[in-house]
Amino acid sequence: MARPADPHARAALIAAARAEFVKKGLRGARIEDITAACGLSKGAFYLHAASKEALFGEVVGEFTSAMNLLIERRIQEMERFFAEHGPLEARDVAERSERYELMVEMNTEADLGTLELMWAYRDVVHVLMRGSQGTEFESLMWGMVDREVSRVTREFERLQADCVSRADVPATVIGSLIVGTYLLLAQQMSQMEQKPDLAGWARSIHRLIREGSLPPGSTPRAASASKPKKTSPRKPQARALSRTRSTSRS
Repeated sequence: MARPADPHARAALIAAARAEFVKKGLRGARIEDITAACGLSKGAFYLHAASKEALFGEVVGEFTSAMNLLIERRIQEMERFFAEHGPLEARDVAERSERYELMVEMNTEADLGTLELMWAYRDVVHVLMRGSQGTEFESLMWGMVDREVSRVTREFERLQADCVSRADVPATVIGSLIVGTYLLLAQQMSQMEQKPDLAGWARSIHRLIREGSLPPGSTPRAASASKPKKTSPRKPQARALSRTRSTSRS
């Protein structure tokens, strides 16, 4: 009768494997180093996984499932928003209407959820980006990136059609810029030991995205900037005129 796998040993094994994958990549990591790091025998490894690739695949599956769930939930919330509140209009953006602010808050919360997940799996993302070459996982991250760029592109195409996002920049460029930013932040996270202010990151990212993609002339400052400013007489000019008059009288 096969000996059942210890769940506590499994958790320690997975943690040790993730650390080894980050240090040496998926191909360079050795099972004996993984088991030594968590105090298990090499034979005990096979009670929990058929191979190191299979073990990594399980962790990647957890990450991709959680990410797909966040994306699906975000799409559903966006559709629900438009069904309940209707499409945004240019004046919503210009006046920062309650409807516009509600959408901003909703998207900021979704961005924060994505950042939290990336922080929890920052080592996995690092391996997918830099340590999975020559394995079955080497193109997985870029497939996720392509799908997310497509999703963001569709979102901004909709906003452009409603004239609430600038139309002079292709939506696919905006999508690539946004997803690329998250990818670089994920890479930075993999080098961090202390958790950053992810809520602050989410607010900053969203502010840059929304403010940078607004149609020209849609910001409150733009309207005030177009009005002529009242200016008082400039003192240097007044003094120069006074000297000119004094010279002509003399």
